[in-house]
Parts: sequence; structure tokens; C-alpha cells
Amino acid sequence: MSSASSISSFWRALWPAAMAVNGRERVRAAVGAGIGMLLTGLLAQLCVATHAMPSAIWLVAPLGASAVLVFCVPASPLAQPWSVVGGDTLSALVGIACFSLLGGTAFSAALAVALAIAVMFALRCLHPPGGAAALLMVMAGVHDWRFAIFPVLVNTLALVSAGMVYNRLTGRAYPHVSQPPAAAPAGTPQFAEADLDAALARYNQVLDIPRDDLAALLHEAQLHAYERQFGTLRCADIMSREPLSVQFGTPLQEAWQLLRERGIKALPVVDRANRVIGIVTLTDFMRAAPLDEHDGFANRLRGFLQATPGPNSDKAEVVGQIMSRTVRVVSADRPVAELVPLFASTGHHHIPIVGTEARLVGILTQSDLVAAIARSTSRAT
Repeated sequence: MSSASSISSFWRALWPAAMAVNGRERVRAAVGAGIGMLLTGLLAQLCVATHAMPSAIWLVAPLGASAVLVFCVPASPLAQPWSVVGGDTLSALVGIACFSLLGGTAFSAALAVALAIAVMFALRCLHPPGGAAALLMVMAGVHDWRFAIFPVLVNTLALVSAGMVYNRLTGRAYPHVSQPPAAAPAGTPQFAEADLDAALARYNQVLDIPRDDLAALLHEAQLHAYERQFGTLRCADIMSREPLSVQFGTPLQEAWQLLRERGIKALPVVDRANRVIGIVTLTDFMRAAPLDEHDGFANRLRGFLQATPGPNSDKAEVVGQIMSRTVRVVSADRPVAELVPLFASTGHHHIPIVGTEARLVGILTQSDLVAAIARSTSRAT
């Protein structure tokens, strides 16, 4: 690589990337920070005017940086209420302690920032302005620990309270509650939550985005990739039409023969209007028999499927008694791309497709989806 191209690459690396937020979001964040600082300042001035607090200083400079985080990136782990309040207040206490013991030297300033970061990591309240709060205490020569209460603690509590109200009124969740990772079924071909955790562990750096938001972004990117691959393809384009189905009162023997003779694994259960009311699978038969015990398998199956003579029976006789009532259906005009994550992440192998008036018009299986993927891949190459 020539020296000219190396210099050009270096300067390009220094140039910041464009921010993926529109003008409305920028105005929302700026106005929110202004309102938050105004309310915090008015409250602090009131405290000073009424002599309720010992310090005549009513605002601390690091609060401006805290406002950027609270109102511009309210989902950031660095901007959460405990991070703001704990990070600034505890760091101020660290800075006061360092000045009291070592004076206003360069060494005490560096030690205050380093110790503040260590404390914030230990107490899960990492907040960048906290480093500035610790440094400010040393450089301003603060030795009274009450300064950490007012103005620092009072300032941060007021700012966080304003952030909670304003962010929620403008459609931003604050505080941001991280959702626990969802367990992925065995055999899932897509990346699972555990894969994301492993990648984050290897990355081993602080990310200014919560874990669940990062997972949502990755899933959204994956969905867009599927949409690009499948284009405008709809479920109606690849589904198996006129699928076999049974009704609630279909005898078990008849349903079992359909499954075995046609080599299929599921039968939609429909009412008289051909609306889906359930689904019966081989697993339902195994669970109801039970057929997971190998001894006497054939005899138990034969006895289970055989109709009981007379009006009374102590076992299931018809499909409706063993079917799964919770069944996912999708419309025929739904994009195929939206079903790829559904098959991959929820363990579905077959999904009934409904048309007008929610009537059964087809069924989509993993085999249909794999065939569609193969066709789209061959067209792309």
C-alpha cells in the first residue's frame, strides 16, 4: 500500500460516521436535554435560596454530559438511572477522598479518575461523566463530603426524574429494562441467544447498547436479508395446496392411516366451514397412547386406535380429543421471508395457511421452504 493511500485511509478513519437518526429525533433529544437541565437548575437554585443545602454551588459541569446520555441514548446501559446517580455521586466521593488525602496534585487527579472507574465497574454504574465528577472534585479542591450530596446527588436525581418523564412522553423507554434471553430450540440453524453471549464475551468491550436491543437489531438485519433473498414471494406461491385435513370427530384410526399412508407428519383439524381449530401430529398420538414405551408397542397402538364399542370409553376416540388446540396459522399473502425465522426459532415444521374468512387453503412445511430457498439461490447464482 502506498504512503498516499495509507494517509488517506488514516484521515478517513478519523472522520465520524453519519448518525442514523432523523431530524425529529435530534430535536427531541436536544429539547429534552434543555428541559432536563432547566428543571434541575431551578430545583438546585431553590435549594440554595432556602438554605436547605450547605453548598452555594448549585450545578456541576459533568451533569451536562449526563444529560447527553439520558436524553440522546436513553437505552444505553451507561445512561440508566443507577448509572447516572451512582456513577456521578460515588465518583464525586472518590474525588473528594483523593483530594483530602493527597491534595490537588496531578497524581491525585489521575488516581481519582482511575479509582472512580474501578468503583463504577464494581457497582455496575459505569457512567462516563463520573470520571469528570471525580476529576472536578480534585481540581476544585473539594474536601467536604456533603458536596457529593448537594449539588451532585440532588442534581443527578432531578435530571434522571426529568428524563423518566420526558423520554416516556416522547416514546422512549426509560429506564430501559433488558429482557432475559430466550431459550432457542435444539437444532436451530440461526444464531441463538447463547451465540450472541459468546460473541460478546469474546469481544470483551463495553458496548453503548443494551444486549436485548443488539439482539433485536441482528434479528431485524437477518429478516431484511431474507426479504432481499425472497423478494415479493408470498406463502401462496410455495405452499402445498388442497392439504389433507380432518375434523374434530374424525376417528383416530382414520387420521393415523392418513398420516402413515401419505407420509406426512401433521393434519390440520377444521370445522364444517373449513376453519382451522387445531392440528394433530404424530407427536400427539405418541403422547396420548403413550407410544414412547417400546415394550408391546404394536399392541398398544392397535388398542389405542381401535374404536371402543358402546357409548362409554375410557380413552380418546376421535381426533378432537388428542389434537393440539394452539396452532399457528398465517395468511396466504404473507411474505415468505417473515416465516424463515418462525421455522428456525420456534421449532415449527408445518404451518397451515388460511385465505379469506380464515379458511384453510394450504399448508407450508419446512420442505417447501427449503425448496424455495434452493430456487432463489440458484437464480441468484
